[in-house]
Amino acid sequence: VKLSEEDGRIEVEYEVDQNRVGDTWRVRIRHDGDLVFAGRRTTRAPSGSFEVRLLQRNRPGDDVFRGRAVNLRTGEACGGRAVWTA
Repeated sequence: VKLSEEDGRIEVEYEVDQNRVGDTWRVRIRHDGDLVFAGRRTTRAPSGSFEVRLLQRNRPGDDVFRGRAVNLRTGEACGGRAVWTA
């Protein structure tokens, strides 16, 4: 999970790189516990990766983002967490 500022909002980038093309992953991203993205992404050539990019408003206090992805073929899971400090 990578965070950056974009036009007064928080850009959230969540990337999975497994070096295998064609696997589908179920992805969920939460902002302060609220589900802000749920969907499926498939790894693509050439790197066998995918990325989800979101723009979120900056809430009062620290903004905590958590991402989790589960490979639908293998059951493998990966996740990450990042905090945007106001």
